[in-house]
Amino acid sequence: MTELQQPNRRYKVGRVLSDYRLEDLHDRLPAMWLGESGEEMSLRELADKINAQLVQTALEQAGEDPLEGEAENTYRLLTDDDVSVGMRTQQRNRLQRAGIDVDQLEGDFVTHQAVYTYLRKALDVSKEQTEDTDRLEKHEERIQRLRSRLDAVVDQSLAELQNAGDLTAGEFETIISLQVYCQDCNKQYELSELFEQGGCDCEDPE
Repeated sequence: MTELQQPNRRYKVGRVLSDYRLEDLHDRLPAMWLGESGEEMSLRELADKINAQLVQTALEQAGEDPLEGEAENTYRLLTDDDVSVGMRTQQRNRLQRAGIDVDQLEGDFVTHQAVYTYLRKALDVSKEQTEDTDRLEKHEERIQRLRSRLDAVVDQSLAELQNAGDLTAGEFETIISLQVYCQDCNKQYELSELFEQGGCDCEDPE
């Protein structure tokens, strides 16, 4: 366990935790990941916890008095794929009426990959990794780099077409989702979710 450090603003996780004055949460991240403070939390759970706390802080700074669980539910309504467009728009409008810059808030949300990078590189915290886990992370990182490159190429192409007058569009945001469908268990997974849980819900063959 490393000594407690101030948030490292070179990384997004450190910057947002510093901006939202969440130094206490920052100090507890390594213990929560390693399971030293109770139940061991996954990287995705840590990212969700950070993002929900960003919502909590934004609500409080806007003069709101959020009920228990309200921040977590608000975060879910803003980000969950199962939430309808109408419900998400309604939630965004509510936050905007409270004086919250929703675009800024959503832009501050962190991914589990960002949390992993921050723990490993900024805080120098690591777990004992099995060979299988190392291999999964290696392949996921390679795919994520390719997705980032594709995202940049699409953004650039759309902008060039828009500037040339060949494409009419307002302000846009590129969303690239990699989905994996298992024909055996008839379920679809986001690729990073599949990697994190180590497989799908297929039962082991007898």
